[in-house]
Amino acid sequence: MKIGFIGLGNMGAPMALNLLKAGHAVKVFDLSAAAVQTLVDAGAQACGSPKTAASDVECVITMLPAAAHVRSVLSADDGVLAGIATGVPIIDSSTIDPASVKAFAELAARHGNSFIDAPVSGGTGGAAAGTLTFMVGGSASAFEQVKPVLAAMGKNIVHCGDSGTGQVAKICNNLVLGISMAGVAEAMSLGEALGIDPKVLGAIINTSTGRCWSSDTYNPMPGVIDTAPASRDYSGGFGTDLMLKDLGLATDAARSVRQPVYLGALAQQLYQTMSSNGAGRLDFSAVIKLYRCEGGTGSGGGAR
Repeated sequence: MKIGFIGLGNMGAPMALNLLKAGHAVKVFDLSAAAVQTLVDAGAQACGSPKTAASDVECVITMLPAAAHVRSVLSADDGVLAGIATGVPIIDSSTIDPASVKAFAELAARHGNSFIDAPVSGGTGGAAAGTLTFMVGGSASAFEQVKPVLAAMGKNIVHCGDSGTGQVAKICNNLVLGISMAGVAEAMSLGEALGIDPKVLGAIINTSTGRCWSSDTYNPMPGVIDTAPASRDYSGGFGTDLMLKDLGLATDAARSVRQPVYLGALAQQLYQTMSSNGAGRLDFSAVIKLYRCEGGTGSGGGAR
C-alpha cells in the first residue's frame, strides 16, 4: 500500500519504519531533515510538504504534538487536504482533545475523506517493536479500512466507537498513568526516607496489591528497574511536558461535562511544578524529584 506519513518524532519515526518493514511504500514529511533522512535511508520517499506526502497515496497518517499542528497540516495551502484524493482515509495518531477530532472529521468529510483518531499507548519501546495499542475512533467501516495499516505498527487494535472516542480512551488512560506515577513516586520516596532499600520495597510492591505499570515496569526510583528512564537519569521515554499536556486535555474534557477529576488536577499541578522548574524534557517519572527534594531541574528527552 502507498502511505503518506507526517510527523517523524520519537514515536512517528519507528512507526513509519515498521510500515516499511511490512512492505508498504511510504512517503514522509517532517520539519527535521535528520528525521526524514533516517527514513529515506530505510527506503522511504522524502516529501517537501504535507500536500506532497498526501498525494498519490492510499492512506495518510499524522503523528503530531498538538491539535494546532494537526489543524495546520490538514488545512494549510500545502497541507494534506490540498493534495489528498477523495476517499483516502486520514489516520491521526496524535494525542489531542476529542472536540478537535470531531471538527477535523467534519472538515475531512467535506473533502470526501474519513478522519480516524487512533492515538497510541506503549511508548517508544512499543513503537520500535511494533507492539503499540491503537485506540481507534470512527465508523465501523472506516475502522475496518485502516485496521490492516495499524496492524503493521501495533498488536492491539481496538475500535472504541465513533469519532473522538479513541482520544477519550487515550486521555483517560494517561490520566491513570500520571496519577499512578505520582503515587508510586510518593510511596518509594517515603520508603527511602524511612530506611528501606528501594529495591526491596519495589520488589514487595510488585508482588503485592500496589503493583502497577508505574512500579513494575517504569519505577521512578533510580536503580530499581534497570531498563526504566530513572536508571538513565530520566532521559528518553515520555517527557514531563507531554504528560502535563495530556493531563491538561483530561481536565479540560472533564470540565466540559462537569465531571470532577480531583486526583487528576493534583497530578497536573505536580507535573506543572516540574515543568516550571526546567524539567519538562525529563521523563515524567522524574516527578519523584519533587519528593526527594531534588528540585526537579534538568534536561532530557521526550517521546510523542
